[in-house]
Amino acid sequence: MGLLERCQELFSTSSLYEVLGITKASTEAEIRRSYYKVSLKVHPDRAPDDSLATEKFQVLGKLYAVLSDKEQRAVYDEQGVVDEESDILSQDRCWEDYWRLLFPKITVQDILEFEQKYKGSEEERKDLIQLYVQHQGDMDAITSSALCCSQEDEPRLCDIIKEAIKSGEVTAFPAFTQENEKKKRARRKRADRERREAEELQKKMRLGDQDDSLVKMLKQKQASREQNFNSFLSDLEAKYSKTSGKSKKGQEGKK
Repeated sequence: MGLLERCQELFSTSSLYEVLGITKASTEAEIRRSYYKVSLKVHPDRAPDDSLATEKFQVLGKLYAVLSDKEQRAVYDEQGVVDEESDILSQDRCWEDYWRLLFPKITVQDILEFEQKYKGSEEERKDLIQLYVQHQGDMDAITSSALCCSQEDEPRLCDIIKEAIKSGEVTAFPAFTQENEKKKRARRKRADRERREAEELQKKMRLGDQDDSLVKMLKQKQASREQNFNSFLSDLEAKYSKTSGKSKKGQEGKK
């Protein structure tokens, strides 16, 4: 059975893009991020004895291998078919190793380095402007979705948005320009509560002794403020591992 047939059987659609919840116009980064999020739900680590989950995980690996290859993707986009005889699909590959190669484990140092480089960067500004437009100026949704965002960052983020409005880059949404003080105070109280919760988790998990403790803390903290399908860790892992994944892949090819 071919890849498209397997997608239909396991995901109720033969469209590679629909399986990932994206469109043909999606960028490489969007495909990568969507692959990460979808595959994470059926990762063998989560259900080691679930054969169906394992099958889905393997099919997702093949699907991503096709869409991440420019030539294979072009053929699929133009003809709606997949070359089952290509090296990408015909070679005997461990899709678990392939996934680990693309998304290596995030450590405390990785997170700290990413945050240091990300804050104040052009990438952060673009992400922020995109969130501003997506949520039509709702700062509750924007601060919940923004990477590496804390209450202390809000004034800085607001200044970036104001500058973009002033320059005509984006529309001045009333939700942002006319936000009342009551809503701002509620957001500050919520942030203070989350900070206290994080401090308690830090004490319980003895943060600093184990990298996994930080990951667990972030996941638990995010669970209380999730407002859409994005999560801090999944976005961070998809973004941060992009460079390291490519470099490792290149090194593997040289062996």
